[in-house]
Amino acid sequence: MNRVSSSQGAISVFLLTIMLFISGCGADKTPQEVFLEGKTMGTTYHIKYFADDKSVDATKLQQQIDTQLKAVNQSMSTYIPDSEINTFNKLPANQVMPISEDFRAVVSESIRLGKSTKTLDVTMGPLIDLWGFGPDKKPTKRPSDEALAAMIEKIGVDKLNLTEQGLAKTVDGLELSFSATAKGYGIDKVAQLLESQNISNYMVEIGGELRIGGEKPNNQDWKIAIEQPDAPPGERKVHRVLAPGTNGIATSGDYRIFYKMDGETYTHLIDPVTGMPIKHDLVSVTVLHPSAMTADGLATALTVMGMDDAKAYAEKHDLPVYLMAKSDKGIVTYASTAFKPYL
Repeated sequence: MNRVSSSQGAISVFLLTIMLFISGCGADKTPQEVFLEGKTMGTTYHIKYFADDKSVDATKLQQQIDTQLKAVNQSMSTYIPDSEINTFNKLPANQVMPISEDFRAVVSESIRLGKSTKTLDVTMGPLIDLWGFGPDKKPTKRPSDEALAAMIEKIGVDKLNLTEQGLAKTVDGLELSFSATAKGYGIDKVAQLLESQNISNYMVEIGGELRIGGEKPNNQDWKIAIEQPDAPPGERKVHRVLAPGTNGIATSGDYRIFYKMDGETYTHLIDPVTGMPIKHDLVSVTVLHPSAMTADGLATALTVMGMDDAKAYAEKHDLPVYLMAKSDKGIVTYASTAFKPYL
């Protein structure tokens, strides 16, 4: 929904579509399986849930979901001219803008993650533009060191001022892009809506990111598959299957979106500290977290960190994280201490 250049790559986790047939139960005791799908945030959504309460009107529920996702998109999409985020981006420095509850939730968590990780920066839009990345764009020349240094001075979540009255920027030209957190927030909003309808066993997916609640009938776990990052072009292979429990699940990687220029290879992910596209062997990061928004943001941040720093951060913060990196011997993997119970 925003600049893909600063967010997750094309890699995703995907739900296994093997259906479990229920036997030994009368039809009146079998939970009703409902599947909903649609479009949102420039991508698609898929929702599956099992409802014991047959009074839930699936058609009405989907209308509520679409209305909710439309509101999130209207607030946070840089592709909608009069969106809340674009209104803020046009403001001069030190002018406070009252913001919606949705916008506040996303900007607050984005600031928290930015300060904690140092590698997730929702103000990086101008830096991305400087490189020439963006929707359907490729860089044509490397920015000068002077231009990069000047740009780094003008970005950063420390230049955002969030108060009860609203949000302000402390420097002119600062812009927001929630491409690493808004999609996950949309998933969380849908999950909250389902739970408000007494639906506790569900799967919500938007653009490859997931949130799972409860379990399937007969106490069967939901299963998801992590994609194999070195599969041949055009093929999708399962690397590993796991039972993520009741969590949001996000996977980020840099192995599919890259450009060659002047003999150098540039990925679409940029380190806000150096201003440079990342260059390391970490190709896939999967994060589990109760909030899909937080998982979404952390997956991007850890990818930018690289293997060693990502491992250290995951252990320090007790995060369920699964990493894959390239090596001379192929793909090497790492499961954090908190992730191992899900394998």
